[in-house]
Parts: sequence; structure tokens; C-alpha cells
Amino acid sequence: MTASVAQPAIRIAPEPGLDTSRLTHLVGYAASRASVELKKTFGCHLGPLQIKAVEFSALVLVASNPHLNQKQLGAALDVSAPNLAVILDRLAERGLVKRVRSTVDRRAQQLHLTLAGRELTARAEVIAATMEDDSLQVLSSAERALLIELLLKVAHAPRA
Repeated sequence: MTASVAQPAIRIAPEPGLDTSRLTHLVGYAASRASVELKKTFGCHLGPLQIKAVEFSALVLVASNPHLNQKQLGAALDVSAPNLAVILDRLAERGLVKRVRSTVDRRAQQLHLTLAGRELTARAEVIAATMEDDSLQVLSSAERALLIELLLKVAHAPRA
């Protein structure tokens, strides 16, 4: 005997007539579909600033955390050290981020925004504050807050 899974009232179908009913009960599928749309939104709004989503996240985290080091940033973004090095190299080449040897732990490199980095981050944050509004207009502000809370709860849940 198999358990019956209630299907959402809203059908998620990228193509008209496509049967997605065997996927729509999966949180990962729904989150992936929403992510695709939100990535398009990000590209339309922040693409002209020539920053990728992971770079935007890195810039905001560096701006928000004055003594942030590379290891902490990599952990926060769930990015491997080699991939983070590539991201930071790109940001440094653009004159947005600089690496500074820690005075507390000489092995660590702290990350700082340059003036250009602070200016770009400020511009990007202003755009980001409203860029998702059109995509999320189907949600009330309470539903939007709940969606964020639930997604973060899943993202930060302890793993077995």
C-alpha cells in the first residue's frame, strides 16, 4: 500500500500540457523551479552591474562583516576554497575587494571592500531590495517572510 501525497493546488508546468504531477510534491523541485525564475530576475536587474549572484552575496557579506576571512566566507557561501579563490580573484581584478593579511593570525587573509567595492555593493543592494517584487507578487508579505524563514530553516538544519 502506498501513501497518497496531496498535490499542490497550483500546477507548476514549464510547458503547457506537460504533466509534472509526479514532481510537484517534491520541495526540491518546487525550490528549483522558483530558483530558475529568481535567477532570471537577478540577471535582468543586477546583470548590468556585471556581478553574479555568488559575487553579490560575497560583496554583501564582506561589507557586513569587517573582520571576515576567506575561510569564513567560503563556509558562509558553501563554496570550496579553490572556487572561492576564483571568485575573489575576479572581484580583486575588478578592484572591488582586497585581501589583507590578518594582524591577529598571519595565516588568515581578511577581506575588505575597496571604495569601488563599497559603491557597487551599495548600488546593488538598492536594486536587490525590490528586484524580486514582480516575481513574488503572488505572495503576500507574510507569505514571503514565511517562505524565506522556511527555506533558511531547511538550509541551516543539522544533518545526520
